Amino acid sequence: QHRAMAAAADTTKTRPKTSPKSIKFLFGGLAGMGATVFVQPLDLVKNRMQLSGQGSKAREYKTSFHAVASILRNEGIGGIYTGLSAGLLRQATYTTTRLGIYTVLFERMSKADGTPPNFFMKALIGMTAGATGAFIGTPAEVALIRMTADGRLPPDQRRGYTNVFNALIRITREEGVTTLWRGCIPTMARAVVVNAAQLASYSQSKQALLDSGYFRDDILCHFCASMISGLVTTAASMPVDIDVLVKVIRKEGFFSLWKGFTPYYARLGPHTVLTFVFLEQMNKFYKIYFLDS
Repeated sequence: QHRAMAAAADTTKTRPKTSPKSIKFLFGGLAGMGATVFVQPLDLVKNRMQLSGQGSKAREYKTSFHAVASILRNEGIGGIYTGLSAGLLRQATYTTTRLGIYTVLFERMSKADGTPPNFFMKALIGMTAGATGAFIGTPAEVALIRMTADGRLPPDQRRGYTNVFNALIRITREEGVTTLWRGCIPTMARAVVVNAAQLASYSQSKQALLDSGYFRDDILCHFCASMISGLVTTAASMPVDIDVLVKVIRKEGFFSLWKGFTPYYARLGPHTVLTFVFLEQMNKFYKIYFLDS
């Protein structure tokens, strides 16, 4: 009887069924790409706002609304979706990798009874996932930045990339393959901060909301947790989103490190929300139709 009870106790500690690793990576990429379709115009404005005023006192765009109006006036309605193909490829590489690695490691570090890892371990897992994803996604990031910045250059200096693949091929042919990884180290450093903040704060916020007893594991919980995550991530990552910190501070002041905070959060907040909501819904339906059936 004692052995039977021990055996029964062991079965209760078995890990719950989970999706294959390939599905975790696939869903991560699809969630990020779906979110990008909605927030690409905000990403464009964020990039233009940060480039505005670099190296001079005058700022090209006074506010994010001024930036949108200027882009629409000078480049047309299609101008606000400049770089969409690069944004999608970035998600297909960077987000597929980071969310896939985070989910796999998160489950591996969780206890047999489903108890998640502590916040420090979540942050460490997020840092690992972010650095790896950033390295793989840097070529698409380079193409994205060039494509979104192209419209503010004088007409004779514009590169005129037709899509992300055209950009990658031309950069490789005209400037060498190593150019695709230009700025890789600061990109990885930023990704470490972003993912430690975003992934860990989302997991921790979701856990806290569920533990409060006022939330169930549904879209409302995912929305609230991801909004908290977006705010934490914006505050933590904005200072490392500009390449030359000392130069910027000296010329434009300390608070210029948070220049473009409104469009940055307006972009990062919805992107974080949509990514996690899409991801959670895909996992939910996969569990219903494939794991529980």
